[in-house]
Amino acid sequence: MEYQLIDGKATATAIKQQIAEEVKAITKAGGKQPHLVAILVGHDGGSETYVKNKVIACEQCGFKSTLIRYEADVTEEELLACVDKLNKDDDVDGFIVQLPLPKHIDEQKIIMAIDYRKDVDGFHPVNVGRMAIGLPCFISATPLGILTLLQHYHIPTSGKKCVILGRSNIVGKPMAQLMMQKQYGDATVTVCHSHSATLKKECQEADIIIAAIGRPDFLTADMVKPGAVVIDVGTTRVPDATRKSGYRLNGDVKFDEVAPLCSFITPVPGGVGPMTICSLMKNTLAAGKKEYYK
Repeated sequence: MEYQLIDGKATATAIKQQIAEEVKAITKAGGKQPHLVAILVGHDGGSETYVKNKVIACEQCGFKSTLIRYEADVTEEELLACVDKLNKDDDVDGFIVQLPLPKHIDEQKIIMAIDYRKDVDGFHPVNVGRMAIGLPCFISATPLGILTLLQHYHIPTSGKKCVILGRSNIVGKPMAQLMMQKQYGDATVTVCHSHSATLKKECQEADIIIAAIGRPDFLTADMVKPGAVVIDVGTTRVPDATRKSGYRLNGDVKFDEVAPLCSFITPVPGGVGPMTICSLMKNTLAAGKKEYYK
């Protein structure tokens, strides 16, 4: 079977170009340039890369971007004071606190402190709750990116059996909510995780599999039916002596053996990753336009 590769990089580039044109029109008409702020704590390699890519994406979209850095020993109080300041700054349309945070800081407490109208990561309970009942809101970036890819490639989801591997707050749970909602996926959704007894059987029956379990090469050929659509959210750094960096990014799907069975599949890297950052740009534009919250 000839599979089609879902190119997240090309899709993201096209969307960022559209955003840039819209920003040009807004500023030309005397409107405000959207402003995104990122807070980065410590020097985690993955987080450094993500934030760097977010700053580059802001430039491509014509946004103003600011990076606020703290060392890993920053106190919770200092971080909360920074969040408070950004909440009150009228020039800042949206901001993100790059996760994970050091162990001594309560992540949930920081997320709760963010003004939900500026929460372009879509992690605040107000946005999560609004998303769950289908109200306009900031949808968290990875699920929004996956939805955008499915739409962009005209992949039918209505009435399809969709299996989601993983139940994290960042991907698994919101993805399940969106895939079952009428205005988005309109699919029949099953969520599997490490304790699911019938995980393999569920996957074998799925039309669409979204793998976000964080275990390299977890999804193998014997778990996928011919013609399935496979979306790989996994990005695990695996040691690789042949690479200059000493590692490569590995997905949750054993690509070489699963791909020949698929109708559509995302690669890692270059699939869901670029779409996550692109979704953050979409949310920042919406925040700048006060699209969801006046």
